[in-house]
Order: sequence, then C-alpha cells, then structure tokens
Amino acid sequence: MVKKKQQQVPLLPLRGLMVFPTMVLHIDVGRERSVAALEHAMLSDSLVFLATQKEMNVENPESDDLYEVGTLAKVNQMIKLPNGTIRVLVEGLNRAKWSHYEEGDTFSEVTIKNYDDSTDKTSEHEALMRMLLEYFEKYSKVSKKVTSETYATVADIEEPGRLADMVASYLPLKISGKQEVLEMFDVLERLEWLVNRLHNEQEIIQMEKKINARVKQAMERTQKEFYLREQMKAIQTELGDKEGKTGEIADLKKKIEDVKMPESTKKVALKELDRYEKLPAAAAESGVIRNYLEWLVSLPWSDATKDRLDIHHAEKILNRDHDGLESVKERVLEYLAVRQLTQSLRGPILCLAGPPGVGKTSLARSIAESLGRQFVRISLGGVRDESEIRGHRRTYVGAMPGRIIQGMKKAGKINPVFLLDEIDKMSNDFRGDPSAAMLEVLDPEQNHSFSDHYLEEPYNLSNVLFIATANDLSTIPGPLRDRMEIITIAGYTEMEKIEIAKNHLVPRQLKEHGLSKSQLQIREDAIRSLVRYYTREAGVRSLERQIASICRKVAKIVVSSEKKKMIISTKNLEELIGKHKFRYGQAETENQIGVATGLAYTTVGGDTLQIEVSLSPGKGKLILTGKLGDVMKESAQTALSFVRSKSEEFGLDADFHETCDIHIHVPEGAVPKDGPSAGITIATALVSALSKRPIRREVGMTGEITLRGRVLPIGGVKEKTLSAHRAGLTTIVLPKDNERDIEDIPESVRDDLTFKLVSQADEVLRIALEGGLS
Repeated sequence: MVKKKQQQVPLLPLRGLMVFPTMVLHIDVGRERSVAALEHAMLSDSLVFLATQKEMNVENPESDDLYEVGTLAKVNQMIKLPNGTIRVLVEGLNRAKWSHYEEGDTFSEVTIKNYDDSTDKTSEHEALMRMLLEYFEKYSKVSKKVTSETYATVADIEEPGRLADMVASYLPLKISGKQEVLEMFDVLERLEWLVNRLHNEQEIIQMEKKINARVKQAMERTQKEFYLREQMKAIQTELGDKEGKTGEIADLKKKIEDVKMPESTKKVALKELDRYEKLPAAAAESGVIRNYLEWLVSLPWSDATKDRLDIHHAEKILNRDHDGLESVKERVLEYLAVRQLTQSLRGPILCLAGPPGVGKTSLARSIAESLGRQFVRISLGGVRDESEIRGHRRTYVGAMPGRIIQGMKKAGKINPVFLLDEIDKMSNDFRGDPSAAMLEVLDPEQNHSFSDHYLEEPYNLSNVLFIATANDLSTIPGPLRDRMEIITIAGYTEMEKIEIAKNHLVPRQLKEHGLSKSQLQIREDAIRSLVRYYTREAGVRSLERQIASICRKVAKIVVSSEKKKMIISTKNLEELIGKHKFRYGQAETENQIGVATGLAYTTVGGDTLQIEVSLSPGKGKLILTGKLGDVMKESAQTALSFVRSKSEEFGLDADFHETCDIHIHVPEGAVPKDGPSAGITIATALVSALSKRPIRREVGMTGEITLRGRVLPIGGVKEKTLSAHRAGLTTIVLPKDNERDIEDIPESVRDDLTFKLVSQADEVLRIALEGGLS
C-alpha cells in the first residue's frame, strides 16, 4: 500500500452501487447536487470521489451517511438522457479515504488521501492468485452471472490487487461486503478473504442444486396426482355422480337463471361459467372466476321491495322518531306523494347537511322505515382510493367490488335507502379521486348503468334512494354538490332539545343502563339545566352523554344502597354531575366600550364572537390578533378605511389614524376564524372605541361592509340566530337582503328576538351604540 498526498475533489454519493479501482462502467445521475459535482469536475481535472451511501433511501446524504473509504475516479464521458438524468462513464483510479467534508451551496467536496496497491509480488501472492483463479473458474461454470469470456479476461490480469478487485466486482456480494473488500488496503489480506468467500459460494451453489432437484421431484409428483384426480372426476361423471365440481357448476347455472339479470350480463355469466368448467380445479384462475360468479348471482338484479306509499303512516313514523326537522320531513312526504301519483320516479339524491349530533343518520334510517325499504349505510370518512367506490379490476390479487356494489349485495334489493355517511370527509391521493367516482353514482342521468371495475357489467342504481350526510359543504367538490339536493339542518332550539331528551334520549339511556322509570325520573327543569349549563352544541350528542352520566351514577347508587328510586331535579343535579360547565347566555353583563358581539357560522352550528378594539398611543399601526383568516383580516382593513372616511361625520378625531395604534382582537386565539360576515361588527367596535361610546350588550350583528358603508348579505342566518338566542341576545342586526331567511328561523325563537334589517353601516351604529349615532 502506497500513500499519496492529499487533494480536494467533488463528492459523488452512490446508492446501491460500488466502483472498484480500474473498473470502467456507466452510472446514471439524477440528483441536483450530484449533477453539479460532475459539472464542476468536468470544468477542472475530471476527477470525482465516489463514496457509497450506508442507506439507499437517504435522498440528501450528509457526512454521517457515507462510508469513509471510496474510489477516486475519472469522468470520461457525460451524456444527457431524454428523461433528464445524466449517464456518466467513470473509470476507477485508486482507493481513497476522505478526512474533511465540506458542504457547498450546490455540491459537496471532500479532502482525500489516495492509496495505491503495492506492486510487490511474493510467492505467497502468487499462490493465492492461483487459488483465486481456480475457484473463480469453478464458480464461472456453475454461475449464470459469469461468462467464459469474463473469466478469460480476469485470468489475464497479473497484478494481485487488480485481480482481487475484479473478482470482487463479479461476486454476488451485498454493498456492505463489497465495502469491506474496498477497505482492505493490504493486497494479501484481500486475496485471502476472496479465496474463502469463493469456497463458501461454491458450497452454497451445490446446496441450491440439491434443493432444486427435490422441488422438481415434488412438482412431478403433484402433477401426477393432478392427472389421477382428473381421471377420477371423469369416471365419477360417467357413473352419474353429481358431487364435486360438476354439481357446483349445475348449481351456479341454476342461480344465474333465477336471479333475472339483464340478457347481456347473463351471456357474460354463462361464458365465464363455461370457462370455469373447462379449467382444472388447481388452476389459479379457477378461484378468480368462481368468486366473480358468486358475486354476480348474489347481487339483486330485479328483486325489489314494494314501497309503502301511505303518507300518513310515513308522517307518523318521522314524527315519532324526530322532533323538529320540518323541512326534511316535508321533502320526504313530497317524494311519496309524487311516487303515489306517477307510480315511477327515480330515486332523488338528498344531502342532509348540518352539525354533528342533529340526527342526520337516524333520520335516514327513519326514512327507510317509513318507505318500507331496506337500509344500507356506508361510511366515506377517510376514503382516499377510487377503487373503494368503483372496485378493483379482476386482474389484481384479492380484487373485489367497490363499496356501492357491496352495499347492494348487503341490501338484497334493488331499491334500498342507501346512506352515504360523511361524504364531505372523502379525500384524494395518488390512487385516484373517490369524489370523482361518486359523480356517476349520484347522477340520475348516469346511475342506471353504473360501471364497477370488478363486475365490468352495467348495474342499475336508479331505483336506489341515496341520502348523503355532511358537516361542511365547502369541502365537497362543486360537480358533486350539483348532483345532490341539499337540505340544511341548522340545529335545535332549547325547547326542541328538551322534547327530544324527554321523548327519545332519556328512555333510550334508561334501557341501555338497565333502569326503569320507577327507579329514575329526570324532571323537565333538570333537562333544561343540562341544556343550558352543561352543553353547548347545535345537536344533542353531548346532551345524551350527560344523561348517560346521570344513569351510570344512579345505577351505582341503586346497586350499592337500599335506595331504589331517584328523582333528578335542579336541586340535586350538581351533586351528581358536578358544577355548571357553561354560563347560560354569553351576552355581556353591561354595556362596554369597544366590545361588539358578532354572530358566526361554524361546521358545528352557529356561535357568538366578542370582537374587541383597544387604542394606544402610536403612529396608526393596525394590529389583528385571534388567529384570523385572510378574509376576516380584509374585513378589518375595510372597516377601518370606512371609519376613517367617515371620521368627521361620526365625531372622531380626523388624525386618529396618525396618533394611536389600533388593536383588534377576537378572543379564543387558538381557534381559527374566517368568513365574510364580520365587517359591521368590527366597524361598530372601532367607532365605539374611538368615540368612547358604549355598545348595547343585548345587540348581536352579522354582515359584510364595503368601503362606502353598504351592508352586504351573508349566509348561515338560521344557525347564527339560534346561537344568538342561546347566548341571551334580544336584538339581531341583519343585512336587509337577508330578510327572506328570517322565515326559516323557528317561530319560538323569532318571538323572543327583535330583528333590525339594515342596508348602511350608519343604521347599524344608530342601533348598536348607546344613545345612537350623534
């Protein structure tokens, strides 16, 4: 081993590849830093240092990811391929070891020490070289990887070190093994290691031959058994024995005739059955065809349930199971009425949109019961793969139909009520977009011939009544929303929640906890307290959990003591489930300066927001806090510009924007807030803070503002109004264009509120500011 002086060269990391000295081979390079290192090398002395990565999956290797010993190589040729990579012809020069790693902006450089093999050739070298060539010759005769020409080339090498490196490059070594050879600077040690390795390799090859011979013998025996079994089946058929595959084929044929599938599908099924009959039982395709035929005969093709078209009966069931939700019930009854008149109507595609816990899923189940149809539910939450909807092609291992066809098999009828739960939770990735696959399912013009990849035959979904549920319509793609009739369920009023609890939740929880009405009674005043002080939601899911908590505690008392009856009222409610979690009514207790109550729409219903404005000496800086979205930030800037333009009219200092900093904050800063309906609320809070006039605490407002002070219409009026009612507000300021939405608000809520319709921001200030706008 001969050391040379140090030198600095560009680094080219290799993945799953090793280059020995004197080797000449092509390398494909695609990483940007590697390409930059090659370009730098070509501009200087064409030298690069080739170091192999310890782990192949590291995309941007650092010094710790590389072996220290590598090969100094010369770049002889560079060719740019059509796919963007570069093919390089490199020639290994000698071993080298890097000592200093320098990571540049575009490529990395290393300082290396070069090591040349010793040219001394002793008798021990000669003996080891002969043994190595002898073993390599034997290896070349039994290995398919080494040709006779390769052996002839290797046999002509006279330098010990070069011979060892060349043999190592042809051996089936892992990267770690080749690296071990590369790190052997002593030629004698290298030769000994390779002689031992080749000797072991020959023994392994001999063992592989023995194993292959045993496997071949076993396969011949299996083929013989298969032939004898086929002969036995033929004899059984001649004797009239219908057991086994013959009887199975006859059974499948009868099922194909009985299920009354379309003629085109029937032809395909009989053709596949004929193929199945001719295939050997041990053939891999036999099981695939059998599974396909089983799916075809198990699907409903013409069998339907008869609709119960009694509107009064349907209305009775809907009212029995659900309080409120009048718009949804009305839509179902309309469908039944039209169906009764026409006797044929394609199933509508309904989408029940609303917060969690308002009864969307249970409503779909009630619709199925009122129609007398089968009910099928599939959950689409988290579905990312298109094949979940359309199925897998039969060429894949373990292929099966998509969830739609699976649901139809489960229903057993062609006209079930099919619930697509959480349709807004579908997402997409590299495996396709399931929401795009749903377009064909939910299009009344297309779903009469729905195509599943597994069936490969059109299936009629037009008789199915599809009902989808969603919490947030904004996450549903536009084309998919266009195919559905959206029915919004905003949430329940306090009175509706109390009725739901009395009629549905309490009886259900008593039954689930093994209690009777004689053991536990929950009075109406206790239920009202639960609604007001222990829950804050649009639905009733948290309310049911609180009732379940009461039942558990009462069950423990009943079992562990002699007390066999408990009556829950407001007096003993706190003793059972603890102190109040919420303050009923979030309205401010007194009129305050710079604090306005806004109304917001969220995916779980409506909510109230306290928008605060604080002034401090400064130079007109606008500070926005509370994790506001871009739209809400723009609303704040628009409101400030409007107030500045009207400062004289509002009695404000003309230069307030130059003498003070304005801080606008929306509490609960950890919760993201966005939407185009906070404009008039921010403007009111700004004018209040600047003019030192308090805002009436009982006033809630929603609406967008323009630079000229116009109030624009907004959405979610019903949800926002219900939240204002829960918060104890009495006056609601709405844009004038939203007057039509007031009709959707329950009458019990409308009677408790005063609605002020405005078209200009000046009107808002006159209503909201204490004493009006002077």
